[in-house]
Amino acid sequence: MRSIAPGVLVVLGVIVVLGVLGVLGVLGIAGSARAGADSLNDLLGPREIAVGEAMRGGATGQSGIDLNPGGLPLNRELVFEGGYGYRAADSASLIGVSACDSTNAMPGCFFYDYAGSSPELGDMTLHRTTHVGGLALARMLVPRILIGATTKYYHFTSDMAGEPDASGTTFDLGATVRVTQLINLGVSAQNLWATTASSQFPRAVGGGVYAHPIPVLALSFDARWKLEGSDRSARYGGGAELFLRGDGGQTGYPIRAGALHDNGLGATYLSAGLGFASVTWGVDLAGRREIKGGDETMIIASMRLFGPRLAAPPIE
Repeated sequence: MRSIAPGVLVVLGVIVVLGVLGVLGVLGIAGSARAGADSLNDLLGPREIAVGEAMRGGATGQSGIDLNPGGLPLNRELVFEGGYGYRAADSASLIGVSACDSTNAMPGCFFYDYAGSSPELGDMTLHRTTHVGGLALARMLVPRILIGATTKYYHFTSDMAGEPDASGTTFDLGATVRVTQLINLGVSAQNLWATTASSQFPRAVGGGVYAHPIPVLALSFDARWKLEGSDRSARYGGGAELFLRGDGGQTGYPIRAGALHDNGLGATYLSAGLGFASVTWGVDLAGRREIKGGDETMIIASMRLFGPRLAAPPIE
């Protein structure tokens, strides 16, 4: 593939950074507590956020843990990832670490996530914290059909009315169908079984399509539905990733953009992100701004360290 000149990459990077800042506005804007903050939203990483949470058809590594464990066998790599995010509306700190190995016959990930927020109600500042740790495993049944499951242990505490403390284990299931070399379909069910009911871990199902019309461009669209709770909402999102290569193909610069709508919250969001990837490490940065229904702002970043990386499994 033809390389991009370093000067062009710098200019493109500056344009994207300015675009992200324009979408985000001022990070210090205060917001009110939102009922939509739960494990379905709080544990997502920068790549998912940047493309409107639309990666169920192409979820690998940490994204597979978050959205669809059935996507873990889509590549073959050992990767360690750590990330931090901040959401201004409820002063939330979002932390995630994971270790994923998809180089063997049964790809899997160990992970830990933390979400701590301080929503303000009237003159009071309250607190809620969520700790989640677990294991995701996947298997390629045949080259076109991949399945996976995630087991999560969680501990949740909250000062919010109607949010009792809870600890327990819950399970996710997911599958990916490789329709062609260019198109994947993904479906997943989150918190399908739980030993203890919690409003922070509601049952939900989602699905999406992920397409590579050309090697440097990926397009995706997802939908997710809550199956329980007071706001059984639908959440729709889509996005695109342009992957520019430099240094003879040894480095890459993903540029992402997306949009998301939640009909339960009446909220619409715009998102954008960029990153850098080399043979041994990579970084990703994303921001999201609510443009309808509120003033929520989020920014999140992560770093990845790569071990052995092999060719992706063929479809035939």
